[in-house]
Amino acid sequence: MPEREHITLENLPQLQRIGSITLGEMDSVKLLNRIDTKYLTDERTLAEILSDAAEAGYRALETEGSKVAGYDSIYFDTPGLRMYLDHHNRRLTRQKVRTREYMSSGAAFLEIKLKNNHGRTKKKRTGIPEEDFRDFRGNAGACSYLSSHSAFSAGELSPSLETLFRRITLVNPAMTERITLDSSVCFTNLRTGRQASLRDGVVIEVKQDGRAGSGMKAILLDRRVKPLRVSKYCIGVALTDPSVKSGRFKTKIRLIEKQINKRLI
Repeated sequence: MPEREHITLENLPQLQRIGSITLGEMDSVKLLNRIDTKYLTDERTLAEILSDAAEAGYRALETEGSKVAGYDSIYFDTPGLRMYLDHHNRRLTRQKVRTREYMSSGAAFLEIKLKNNHGRTKKKRTGIPEEDFRDFRGNAGACSYLSSHSAFSAGELSPSLETLFRRITLVNPAMTERITLDSSVCFTNLRTGRQASLRDGVVIEVKQDGRAGSGMKAILLDRRVKPLRVSKYCIGVALTDPSVKSGRFKTKIRLIEKQINKRLI
């Protein structure tokens, strides 16, 4: 497949035309209990989406002078990959447990994502010391928090997959939806040692409370970007662990490859 030129996000004029919003201003759009809709596109289309977003009055989160933020996440799972398989097997109520570090500030969190059978996602999180980011299990407070908000205990879990990516976060003018656009997504399987990436694929997530319309969904429709239910954790495991059950996710991987015109495996 032919290679496309890689885009440096900070240099995109379309991004620079978007107004800024601070973390403090964005507090009202946390949407920790929300409906998520995911999409997959490539970096070239991302530039067009950002141009449309600027015209529609969206603002981009800016921290330390940049509208692009680096994220590092480590997902935890059971030895038998229970959380991965729950998703693969279409279990409606499921959980994911991860630590996340905001690379510009070093702030770190333990996060628990819970999906219910109505399609809503609720996220719980608590701050942890940066030194516990790679493995929180020695932190008694974090372990207690996990037991209080999850069906899993820390003793059942171990590090499974690390994901690195760069994120642009947009907020609509009415402050009723938040959009994350993740690029340069890289995976390291912490059990097999294998690595993979989504190349120039961009994972877009529209997050809303479900009561309001979405201008971003209209923009994506105009750009012929279709919804694609994709979990970075599950795709990452499927790409880096040849022994795991992955038939359902291989279909999604083929769709991603078609969208970005590149092979992933």
